[in-house]
Amino acid sequence: MTNTVYIATSLDGFIADKNNQVDWLHQVPNPTGDDCGFAEFMQNIDALVMGRNTLEVVLSFDCDWPYSKPVFVLSNTLQQVPENLKGKVFLVKGELKEVVENLNKQGFKHLYIDGGKTIQGFLQHDLIDELIITTIPVLLGGGIPLFGELKAPLKFKHVKATRYLDCLVQNYFIRADY
Repeated sequence: MTNTVYIATSLDGFIADKNNQVDWLHQVPNPTGDDCGFAEFMQNIDALVMGRNTLEVVLSFDCDWPYSKPVFVLSNTLQQVPENLKGKVFLVKGELKEVVENLNKQGFKHLYIDGGKTIQGFLQHDLIDELIITTIPVLLGGGIPLFGELKAPLKFKHVKATRYLDCLVQNYFIRADY
């Protein structure tokens, strides 16, 4: 069972700007349409877990539903998913450890964890095994931070760094016990 964060941040560690926008993610020129390793990453996961806010951000993009894997949305308030996403998006609620255990019992062994509050919650419960963080060379000066408070430090080991588009750096970390 593996829970992986795959996300981009600004140089100052934000995943959205002060207006909860992510358009700055696409300001780096990408004439060849390089996905920066995303398709390869998606081949290795079984499902996504995200929060309601992240679902709303994805729905605001001007594109078709971008995920071919099942998406489990953590929400205590959302009652149903949009009609066009039935069979693709599923609502879940409860304690994170129970949610993960239930998904694992259903055969979902490698989960992609996405969204600020969701990632922070998983980290607070020590449920993240891998972090893949792409740094975008922009300072936002505020916004939604990737990381929040923890009960105790969590140690990770740096495995590799990959440079994309001559300016993005993607760092890959795994959970460590040293």
